Amino acid sequence: MTGYARGGGCACKIPPGELEAMVAGLLPPPIPGQTPSAAPAPSSGQAPTPGQALGGDEDRLLVGLDDGDDAAVVRTGDGTAVVSTADFFTPVVDDARDWGRIAAANALSDVYAMGGRPLVGLNLLGWPRDVLPAELAGEVLAGALDVARAAGCLVGGGHSIDSPEPLYGMAVTGLVDPDRLLRNDAGRPGVPLTLTKPLGVGILNNRHKRTGEVFAHAVAVMAALNDKASAAALEAGAVCATDVTGFGLLGHLHKLARASRVTAVVDAAAVPVLDGARESLRAGYVSGGTRRNLDWVRPHLDAGRAGEDQLQLLADAQTSGGLLVAGEIPGHPVIGELVPAVAGTTLVIR
Repeated sequence: MTGYARGGGCACKIPPGELEAMVAGLLPPPIPGQTPSAAPAPSSGQAPTPGQALGGDEDRLLVGLDDGDDAAVVRTGDGTAVVSTADFFTPVVDDARDWGRIAAANALSDVYAMGGRPLVGLNLLGWPRDVLPAELAGEVLAGALDVARAAGCLVGGGHSIDSPEPLYGMAVTGLVDPDRLLRNDAGRPGVPLTLTKPLGVGILNNRHKRTGEVFAHAVAVMAALNDKASAAALEAGAVCATDVTGFGLLGHLHKLARASRVTAVVDAAAVPVLDGARESLRAGYVSGGTRRNLDWVRPHLDAGRAGEDQLQLLADAQTSGGLLVAGEIPGHPVIGELVPAVAGTTLVIR
């Protein structure tokens, strides 16, 4: 499967700097007296929201395009809010059913990253029907259905096209308490940072694509839901979170720190890493997406004594990664903290 795609998983995202330039003109005009933030891009690929881009009823839009959060959130007027997101990508593994499981977990993660509960997903499928058999596409859809059922999320059809390379993902709608949102702009100094899944899947996926080696532990991590981590974050009183996907830990943490107007300090030694990822990195299995992630954050990064290998690992383009929570979550490692903003620096490695 991976041989039919140029990229793989969330590493095939449009680079964050290019994406921000694309959407810069879609942001609403700044409010007089406020300092506008840099034009952030959607981290999960959701479309620009009509309220933001076209000047509609913006009071109901609780989370939109402004800070590139994980999903759009719209107040319904009955004390609840709707979470809406979409995510799709090219094959990240060669097993079709596993790819479906991973892609579904990844799409659902955006709802969990906002503190929400997914209700229904719609399949988004692109298939090179003259190259790959329809039975394989059926396996992708079946894998996704397995994960959606485990999440208690209905799957109600979707959309498909004949495309040059295989693509799969979901558009997901969920519900969230508008008073208990997890946002990427709500971080405050003095709060610890928790990461709920280890890094390294991007490196191992790149090795899988180039060698055919299968890393079952990486597949298990990618296919795992972030539902329990989201519930634990809410139980702990957290108000700020994001999930770690194609822009890597450093990229998503930069976006969180920038939106929250703080600086994030990362204890590199405390960051969990999948078995085999460091060795694979030293062997050269680094994706172009990871290198672009690191290039994007370098101007805002105080790397301290961290070497290039360590930085590439922290910038590794994840697929269906864990939640990055501003708060301490039992059972998961604290990897750093938020501190008062340092001029020109959103990220510090120690």
